[in-house]
Amino acid sequence: MALIVVESPTKARTFNRILKMKEWDSKYFVFATVGHFRDLPSKSMAVDFNNHFKPEYEIMEKKDKMVEKLLQLAKEHKEIILATDLDREGESIAYHVAYLLGFIREKWPDFNLEETKNISRIVFHEITPHALEEALANPQQLRTDLVKAQQARRILDRVVGYQLSPLLWEKMGKNWLSAGRVQTVALRLVVEREKEIAAFGKEPYHSIFGNFKTNEELRSKLISKDGVSYDVTKKIDLFDGSYEYTLTTIDKAGAEVIKNDLESDAFSITEVKALEVKRYPPPPFTTSQLQQEAFKKLRFPSRLTMRVAQSLYEKGLITYHRTDSFNLSSKYVFSAKEYIEKAYGKKYALEKPRGFRTKSRGAQEAHEAIRPTKADRKLSTITKKLSPQEKKLYELIFQRALATQMKEADVKETTIVITSDKGYEFESTHQQVLFDGFLRVLNPTYAKSNTTELKLTKKDTITLDSLDIDEKESRPPYRYSEASLIKSLEDQGIGRPSTYASIISLIIDKHYVEKESRYLKATILGTSISDYLSQAFPQLFGLEFTATMENSLDDIAEGKMKLLDLLEGFYGPFEKELKLQQKDKKTIEVKIDKLDEKCPKCGSDLIARYGKYGKFYACSGYPDCKYIKPNLTFVKGYNCPECKGQLVVRYSKKGKRFYGCENYPTCKHVQWALKVDTTKKT
Repeated sequence: MALIVVESPTKARTFNRILKMKEWDSKYFVFATVGHFRDLPSKSMAVDFNNHFKPEYEIMEKKDKMVEKLLQLAKEHKEIILATDLDREGESIAYHVAYLLGFIREKWPDFNLEETKNISRIVFHEITPHALEEALANPQQLRTDLVKAQQARRILDRVVGYQLSPLLWEKMGKNWLSAGRVQTVALRLVVEREKEIAAFGKEPYHSIFGNFKTNEELRSKLISKDGVSYDVTKKIDLFDGSYEYTLTTIDKAGAEVIKNDLESDAFSITEVKALEVKRYPPPPFTTSQLQQEAFKKLRFPSRLTMRVAQSLYEKGLITYHRTDSFNLSSKYVFSAKEYIEKAYGKKYALEKPRGFRTKSRGAQEAHEAIRPTKADRKLSTITKKLSPQEKKLYELIFQRALATQMKEADVKETTIVITSDKGYEFESTHQQVLFDGFLRVLNPTYAKSNTTELKLTKKDTITLDSLDIDEKESRPPYRYSEASLIKSLEDQGIGRPSTYASIISLIIDKHYVEKESRYLKATILGTSISDYLSQAFPQLFGLEFTATMENSLDDIAEGKMKLLDLLEGFYGPFEKELKLQQKDKKTIEVKIDKLDEKCPKCGSDLIARYGKYGKFYACSGYPDCKYIKPNLTFVKGYNCPECKGQLVVRYSKKGKRFYGCENYPTCKHVQWALKVDTTKKT
């Protein structure tokens, strides 16, 4: 009997179900490590600078019993099969299993399998009977280049984090702060955007719309006078690119002049230009695009998206969810064609499969995009128990993948130009969906609401019914949402899609960034940290350098670069800058954020302070006055079931979030999760 080692209990259950279905349960035993079990210790650097940055791994806390069980099982089974996830982290877990069981001969920075007869690695993109059977029939060796890339990243992040964080503690007097190679660059993007918004010069302008009567009711925008356009496009440089915005040259006085002029004018249709265009479906989901779309359509934070996708993968419902590839297997595209013909008719199916070119440098075409493991597995046919979030995300993935193999949509776009006797020109557009194609799956509402044919010609008479004058103001670039921050990180080549969720969660949890509605706003603390680190280490926290480091990690994974070349090339310049900053004893003052109210005890100003568990307001007279104003985050729509007070967010001593009553200590009700049946506040 062979021992199959996976990292997740859910994955182990799916394996066991498949093995039992194939009557192979007597040939294999599946064991889950429950994630990583061997790592760098948290209380020390654990990187030996005198021995080529050798990492000093140890068994993680609370994993001793699991390790004992694994060692015992290895003695009872003749063959070990490593079946962890196929990315760098999965390969790293497989490596540590092999090392623990004595199959790895390590001479840092090189390591090789000492004996390959009794241990093998299997790789698969989906957990299905066919994929598992194929993987077991084609065992491989451990992919050591991926392990080296993972360890290089781990060492880099440890060196930066464990040497810069104490520097922040000394500079700011807060021993819970942290800095990170990628986390600080992500923070800097948010901070710089806030500065760009503050520096943006808002300009008032006016737009004029005419409501015309003809065979059709027509709303058109005033675009020009005597051939001179009213629209002006401006462009400003941003930290991560550029921002274009459009405004008009019409001010308030000009709008009134134009209005009076138009009210005594006559109009005619001078152009009706129709053009039939084809609209093509977007590519299937990569990791970053899934995170972006789930945020836009489902309002899922990136961390939730990745957790739900992991569960769907381990349940065998979708392919591996950490991928940069747009590739779809031939098995999927041909089964998708059959399903499309059956469900929607042959006119919706493609004659030949549609492919998409992957732009990401690090993407491997042998990998697949995220898709359902069965093209015809609609949500309504799934018998497994799924959470509401799993259902929503599965539906998103199912529809996106299916749409890629559907016919393009045919849309008739008509431009109508209306000209006045005095030389004013209005323009409007009309869209008619002639054939919905993939829109039937991806955007049926749009397809159904745009089926009306526009029946206008140049000969039709037209009159102005009314005018609308919109007073507007040029808008600065938007703050980042989680979706747009992920897009920027990906566009700049910073981090990797599988790390975006943890990066964003970290800068929020550290209170460097806070959420305002759906957008991310840098706190005063986050701004102070970003400004100091970007000035003290301009290269390290620049976009280009960070992207170059990611490319170097990819080169290690592809066997094109040596691990030590990257580490030594990085650490020399970094150490020089670090020593200069350590000698500089100047402290960093966080800008004071005052409340518009006074301390009820002594009358001094109340100011914002930051602690391990977030922002709070306290008396500026500290330590003479120790008053602290409760800074409660209320949970809208949820009341305490005991006293009907409103629930608020609180944190335990270990930083775990829970929900308590606002009337504490009078009412001591607490709960770890929001319950559906909680009394709603009226």
